[in-house]
Amino acid sequence: MNENDIDLEKRRFLTQTTVALGAAGAAFAATPFLSYLKPGAGTLEAGAPIDVDITKLEPGQMIRVEWRGQPIWILKRTDEMLATLDELEPVLRDPDSDESVQPESCKNKYRSIKPEVFVAVGICTHLGCSPTYRPEVAAPDLGKDWLGGFFCPCHGSRFDLAGRVYKKVPAPTNLVVPPYWYETDTRIIVGEERT
Repeated sequence: MNENDIDLEKRRFLTQTTVALGAAGAAFAATPFLSYLKPGAGTLEAGAPIDVDITKLEPGQMIRVEWRGQPIWILKRTDEMLATLDELEPVLRDPDSDESVQPESCKNKYRSIKPEVFVAVGICTHLGCSPTYRPEVAAPDLGKDWLGGFFCPCHGSRFDLAGRVYKKVPAPTNLVVPPYWYETDTRIIVGEERT
């Protein structure tokens, strides 16, 4: 058999068949590995927006819910609480929230869509502790200048009732305001923003 006797059509068919079978085998072998990259149902559910009913939320009361494994605070502020926000601006590190995380709809002195309802991630921006809600004015352990807010017992960071951080404390920025919107006057969707 010499060189001229080689059947090129047969060779081409065998080469293409081998390549096709090899590609199919590689795809079959890669399928289990690629399925590990797809998030599970629990992961998708944990990151999904949550629906919060605030019908029973009383003035001055704060409720806690969970979104993405983080505590979310929803506080219904009174008129007296709102009045303290202007008073505290000189002692705050970022009173206009220029360096903080919040949706554009919340970039105001209230850091909220509706002034009376404050929504925040309940984690200190210093080292991740959860501050306590301290609404009492002039609390003995916080001083006569305390007008209510959030106090982090881990390292002493203080935040006002809009989650704005005081000067000279370890926390570098204001509390994070998550994306949220109002489905109705008494239902908040936390985890997504609508304009």
